[in-house]
Amino acid sequence: MAILNILKEGDPTLRKKCRPVEEITPRILQLLDDMHDTLAVAQGVGLAAPQVGVLRRIVIVEIDDKKYEMINPEIIETKGKQEEIEACLSVPDQYGLVKRPAWVKVRAMDRYGKIFEAEGTGLMARCFCHELDHLDGTLYIDRAIEMYGPDDIEDAK
Repeated sequence: MAILNILKEGDPTLRKKCRPVEEITPRILQLLDDMHDTLAVAQGVGLAAPQVGVLRRIVIVEIDDKKYEMINPEIIETKGKQEEIEACLSVPDQYGLVKRPAWVKVRAMDRYGKIFEAEGTGLMARCFCHELDHLDGTLYIDRAIEMYGPDDIEDAK
């Protein structure tokens, strides 16, 4: 397993649309494992493949005791609204106030090729939306109502 380099804002790879995964190969499985290791070291809650330079529709989300590996994920249903502060491993030292759905249902494939659905509220819903945006070349800063630096984030909370 390896710790992958997380691309930063300004890298053109982050603005590209990802291709679907056609077949789950050993290379895809290795990528998933490496993404988990990378996320653990970075101390984040989610990571999308384009953030590590791979233009495939793959996302991982790890919040509390819930861990999801999502291949070819899509949001199939949303409800409500929430407005909260977001951050991103690809946009260090910046925070933004973003409007997202309060509840989200996602359909994806797991590492074994099985289709599953996952739903979440609050942070989980935001994370699903945030990470899936990466797959289409969208960063949270594109959706932010207001942006904050590290010195003024406490005032924003």
